[in-house]
Amino acid sequence: MHQPSTPNLSIIVAAASNRAIGRDNQLLWHIGDDLRRFKSLTSGHPVIMGRRTFESLPKRPLPKRRNIVLTHRTDFSHDGVEVARSIHDVFQLVRFEDESFVIGGADIYQQFLPFAQKLYVTWVHRDFEGDVFFPVIDPSRFRMVQQSELFLDSESGLYYSYADYVLHSASAIASDGRIY
Repeated sequence: MHQPSTPNLSIIVAAASNRAIGRDNQLLWHIGDDLRRFKSLTSGHPVIMGRRTFESLPKRPLPKRRNIVLTHRTDFSHDGVEVARSIHDVFQLVRFEDESFVIGGADIYQQFLPFAQKLYVTWVHRDFEGDVFFPVIDPSRFRMVQQSELFLDSESGLYYSYADYVLHSASAIASDGRIY
């Protein structure tokens, strides 16, 4: 089977120090500035997510973005959403986009991490009890190119920072996710 060339995929996530990202299909915190950053970065671009992540959104579909839901459920449909049944389908849908964002959940992050060129991570500097976690970022594949100062969210009392990672320039990714 011919794989399309890997599109320009970025992952955006907010993760606790222990990599927890959610519990009971809900976010673990509310940090207004981080949500505004998410909106600013993803607006005008496709967002790729799993069905459960889509169903957890307070506003569906996310406005000013192409919403793509990856699900194996054949009965899933929603106005304003493009449904994909495989990673190959997602690649076909976003092949001409300048940047597309994978926004969760944990299984979707795991599936797309081998194909991502950039990671936008908000690190929440506290451990949380979660039932879903972001995968470990492999330092042999990704290098941090930008890290913000430490911020304090006055409403939640949580400290957080932003970190952007890119593939090491010497790395290239084959269509099956192998590094060479």
